[in-house]
This record gives sequence, C-alpha cells and structure tokens, in this order.
Amino acid sequence: MALALLRWSPLLIALLASGSTCKGSSDQDEPKPETMPTSKAVVLNLPGIDLTPLTDRERRDWSSQVSETLAPCPETPVPLAQCIQENRPCKACLPAAKFLFKQVQAGRSKKEREDAYAARFDPKKVRTLPTEGSPELGPPDATVTIVEWADFECPACRAFYPILDKLVNRFPGQVRLVYKFYPLPIHSHGEISSRAGVAAFRQGKFWEMHHTLFDNQERLEQQDIEGYAKALKLDMPKFRADMGSEDTVNLIQRDKKLGEEVAIEGTPTVFINGREVDLGRLIEPEQDLEEWVRLDIELAGKTPAAAPAAGTAAPSATPSATPTATPTAAPSAAPSAAPTATPTKK
Repeated sequence: MALALLRWSPLLIALLASGSTCKGSSDQDEPKPETMPTSKAVVLNLPGIDLTPLTDRERRDWSSQVSETLAPCPETPVPLAQCIQENRPCKACLPAAKFLFKQVQAGRSKKEREDAYAARFDPKKVRTLPTEGSPELGPPDATVTIVEWADFECPACRAFYPILDKLVNRFPGQVRLVYKFYPLPIHSHGEISSRAGVAAFRQGKFWEMHHTLFDNQERLEQQDIEGYAKALKLDMPKFRADMGSEDTVNLIQRDKKLGEEVAIEGTPTVFINGREVDLGRLIEPEQDLEEWVRLDIELAGKTPAAAPAAGTAAPSATPSATPTATPTAAPSAAPSAAPTATPTKK
C-alpha cells in the first residue's frame, strides 16, 4: 500500500490544486466574537506555538486572527488566544490555533482562513450520516468514522483511496471507513462498476473488488469486470444476478439520494465524523487528514494509536493484494476524463 500511495500522491496533489475535487461552501456569515483588547501590531506568544517559521507580517496576521476567532467549544465563548492563555478547559483551542498557523503559513487570505476554520471546527457543520447497509472497513464502534462518496471511474477517487486506506491502517481499531456509491453521469462505466462493487459486497469481497476496479480503471467493460470477479473466486452466477438485481440498483440510488441531500458536488467527497472535508483546502492532504483524525480521537478523550516505528508497517485492515485480470496501463500525470468536480445533474 505504501507503494500505491507513492504512486498516486503526485496525481492527487495535482487534482486538488486544479480544483478537480468537490469544494464545500458556506453562504452564512459567522457571528463575530468579542475580541481581546489587542493592537493589530501586537504579536502574541502563546504556549505550545513556535512562531519562528512565520514572517513578521504572518505573525501579526496570525496574532490578530487568534485574538478575534471564537474558541471551538460552545461552553468556552472566548477568543482562541484567551482560551490558551487562561488554560480554559476547551481541548480544541491549541489545535485550532495551530490550524490557523498552518493556514497563515500557506498564504491563505483571511476569508479563506475563516472558511477553513469554520469547516473544521464549527459544531453546526456536523451532520448525521446513515451508514447501515454500506460497505465498511474497521470496527463499527470506532472513534472516527470516515464516509466517502466515490465513483470507480473517477481519477481523483483512484488517486485518493490509498490515503484513506492508510488512515485506517495508521489508527488500527480507531477508524472506520464507509463507502457510498456515487457514479457520475460523465463516466460511462461508473454505473456498471458500482453494480460490480455491490455484487462483490454481497459475497463479502467488496474491498478486494474496490481496489481491483480502481487499479484497473482503464478497463471496466463487462468482460473485464467478470474477469476480476473470477480472480476473486466469486460465485459467478450469483455475481451476475446481483449486478442486475433491483436491490443493487436501489442501494446505489439510496447512496446517490443521500449524496444529493448533503449537497455533494462531485467525487471524492469525504466526511469525517459527520464533518465534510473540503479537499481543495487541504495543504498537505496526507498529513492534514492524519492530523484531523488524530485530533478527533484526542477530543473524544482517547489516545491515538502510536505511529509504527521506522521501517515497520502498520497492521493492515485492507486487502493485501488485488487481482489484475488484464494488464493495467500506467496512468498519465493528469486525468483524461472530464473533471469530477463538475456538479452532478440533480
């Protein structure tokens, strides 16, 4: 899996930079908290935060923002800086200030930083997403649940799946990954490959088929898909019947309807513990998502699993290998298909 991650990360970064993944938006103005009495020229030195990497202007910008931005905990209605200085009980204050530090360092505008902060920490942004009856990986009582809507013919989804795999393996027993089917009309093989995923799910081989379909994304004709099913030793009469069944169609339609209800704009769309992750706002996708998951575990009062020692692989919760029924062409550096950020026709 490490090799797969190395293989796809450059493509993922290119896709994110080009806006090929969905972007969340917020049209509601956030309430302005009372600010600490501070001058715009004042640079704050808060415990736990080293400002050395920032320029003088960035330090002022960051200091101003943590003095104005309300703490993430509703029961702590004070600015972040005050929360940290007074050691208030909101455990998210220091991580939130570090989050803004990273946003400032990346050159994001104040509006962009405000939007990113709200998406990550605003309690009103959390949704309850039904997961029953969907393919999942990891324990059902995991502290963190990641829900992804994806399309097997989507280049950005293929680039992104190794990162989600790595999160499940990085925090064994603490992360659950749930897959939602969302074949896009711009992808001619999106529907048939989704049906294949459901049919494999009926035989307990969804994740093996998931990896196979993505790794052979250029070959998703019926004959190809049946070859993958045979390689996975599936019951072929049942597989064919399930691919064409009404139950399969209904499951896919259910996931698409839910996706429309939460207003997703394309694939992949990812929610972590009910909070949508705007992939376009991630600065370093792999690192940012790992930090996101780690913080959610800590805020739940639990200790994140330790990172594996150098040279030691984390316990794998995902299939160790996937069959390839036909040779797979090497991917190009950028997707040849239409961008998956194109809104799905409702």
